[in-house]
Amino acid sequence: MTGQQPGHGGASRIFQPLEGDDPTTVAGYRLAARLGAGGMGKVYLSYTPGGRPVAIKVIRPEFGDDPEFRRRFAQEVQSAQRVQGLFTAPVIDADTDGRRPWLATAYVPGPSLADAVVAHGALPVETVLLLVAGMAEALHVIHGAGIVHRDLKPSNVLLAADGPRVIDFGIAYAADATSLTGSGVTIGTPSFMAPEQAAGGGRVTPATDIFALGQVAAYAATGSPAFGEGTSHGVLYRIVHEEPDLERVPERLRKLVTRALAKDPAARPSVAEIIELCRSANAETVLRRAEDWLPRTVAADITVRTAAPAPASDRTPPPPGYAPTAPSAPPTPAAPPPAGYAPTAPVAPGPNPAQSLAYAPTHAAPPAHRFPGRPLPPGAMPHGGMPPGAMPPVPPRRRGPVVALAAALVFGITAGATAYLLLKDKEPQTKGSASSQGGTSSQGGQGGQDGGSTDAGAKPSAEPQPKPAEFKGVNLTAGYHLTLGDDAVRPQRGEDGGYELSYDTGGYLDAESSGGNLVLLDPGQPGSLAACRADTRFTQNVYVNKLSKGRQVCVTTGTGHIGLVTVQGFSAEDSPSTYMTLDLTVWRNAAESSD
Repeated sequence: MTGQQPGHGGASRIFQPLEGDDPTTVAGYRLAARLGAGGMGKVYLSYTPGGRPVAIKVIRPEFGDDPEFRRRFAQEVQSAQRVQGLFTAPVIDADTDGRRPWLATAYVPGPSLADAVVAHGALPVETVLLLVAGMAEALHVIHGAGIVHRDLKPSNVLLAADGPRVIDFGIAYAADATSLTGSGVTIGTPSFMAPEQAAGGGRVTPATDIFALGQVAAYAATGSPAFGEGTSHGVLYRIVHEEPDLERVPERLRKLVTRALAKDPAARPSVAEIIELCRSANAETVLRRAEDWLPRTVAADITVRTAAPAPASDRTPPPPGYAPTAPSAPPTPAAPPPAGYAPTAPVAPGPNPAQSLAYAPTHAAPPAHRFPGRPLPPGAMPHGGMPPGAMPPVPPRRRGPVVALAAALVFGITAGATAYLLLKDKEPQTKGSASSQGGTSSQGGQGGQDGGSTDAGAKPSAEPQPKPAEFKGVNLTAGYHLTLGDDAVRPQRGEDGGYELSYDTGGYLDAESSGGNLVLLDPGQPGSLAACRADTRFTQNVYVNKLSKGRQVCVTTGTGHIGLVTVQGFSAEDSPSTYMTLDLTVWRNAAESSD
């Protein structure tokens, strides 16, 4: 399911309006348009709170009802979050457990290679060389994370102004994962499969993607697949038993394509060799990607896609299950994220040691900024039951008898004196008190302008907030625990025995101390001391398979400490130990008393 390339044409064709069966929001993301649909579901345009466009892929209900699919989809998300590179579209948010699973990636304003070739024909040789070099760099990052794409094809390559983007890891699995071919499922698109895929039963390796890269290069340069078109069985037979038709491939590209399309995976070039072949064919020691690397007609399609429609107006109810922490109020403009908000950036894994690549990018792979999947709850306090800006009603003028007025004055003076005598001794205890939300009445706020003790009573005295203690990169091994009150929080052996936070070998985080609990924050929900204090979705354990890079868990211990766990990664499949890497923020003695 590609989704970001619904077809060529004007903006009305690219950004299709939502229809009756389309949702208006997905986990708090307001949908602006429909980008396309595929066999797995539909793809929509939305925006992060900061205004960056994202593509949200919503899985079809019949797939969501299949437990086996959900397992594979969760594995897909975990694999895709390990891929961070300049020529890939990063995964920034997802929900694999919801009623309708979904995945959010960065929106790329550009047509797919398939759409560009269909609309404008074959690409110039210089463009193809830069295209292949960018795709090879993307594969370098993908393979370095231990992943084989398995479905590299023209519709999964987007053409952006600054280079290509390899997208859609819908059927990409870690190299050591169980292949779906064991259950009789064919992985990949027939015209762009490798022989080991087409024959079935072959071992899928990074060389499989190199074969597909050669096919994509031939398609971009000629406008047609290297092994022709026709029925799937006919194409697959030619891929396994016949040689590709490279007669129309330009001479400068023929060596690159021929080597990539070798039947024997061991004879195919490495990613580093592919880039070197591109350099040689371009007669350049260093490839330079100019702003006009694409033909003008293709670049014009980018301009259309850049003019994405604005987010839908906030006139629709929030999605089921979304509950703001503040009471509803008349519509107000969306507030920016609060001060101090910083999206977590997953640590991009290093190259696979098994790959001996002479190629080393001259840039650092950008972090995948994780944007919230739900808008931040309103930060304004309620207006005391009155609309914003409304003035209290002016009481009507009364014309009662003089006797009644005198009696009222006497009663008021007497009552005031009595109240003063009763409260005089208690003044130090009540002075400066405020609600747990820090709110004060408008009258109290105005009364403090006269100076003296009145001002102290109107302004609540702020208690000093506990200082956070930061512990970065803690590797918590299964069977070990953490004690938040320690000066240096380090894993200690043991998973049972009243510990404050343990990684149980059963595959879950456990809060065992008396009165301790955990809260799994929603994707994108900013973690803070206030959030951990306010959220009451308590549980005793959180299974690790529900966690992904960037997810946060609040820990409240029975000893009064509060911790915020931010997941940064997990041990590799071939690691001799099972552990999770986390950042931990601890506020000691910060738990509010229940008295």
